[in-house]
Amino acid sequence: MKFFSLKRTKKKTYDEDDNLQAEDEYVELNTEAEPGKTSKIIVRPFVMNDFSDIKPILDSLREGYTIALVNIKPLKDKDLVELKRAVNKLKKTTDAIEGDIAGFGDDYVVITPSFAQIYRTKGETNPLKEEMEE
Repeated sequence: MKFFSLKRTKKKTYDEDDNLQAEDEYVELNTEAEPGKTSKIIVRPFVMNDFSDIKPILDSLREGYTIALVNIKPLKDKDLVELKRAVNKLKKTTDAIEGDIAGFGDDYVVITPSFAQIYRTKGETNPLKEEMEE
């Protein structure tokens, strides 16, 4: 993934009599996207069978263009302690990327990057949050 390109140039400065004073080298950053290549948002499903399944989820979130739909049911049925550990890790990463995370039903967690927000209704309880607090 390419975010910018570097271009080295030299800046010349002149005095009042047009005498060359100094040459300063600096780097220009081209922050424009490559022509013809646009970044698309990806909604990607994941299944969490055990704690090690968290790595690809975190990697895709850190790229910044993925909305993750994580099925936590297999891990929830297998080991609740590992599920709590995994959800805490997801929360910390979501906070670091300034994203949003929420339980979606009993078996899913939705995680979005910083440019997206998860809709929540007032007074709605999150069964996942209640279960994790027990």
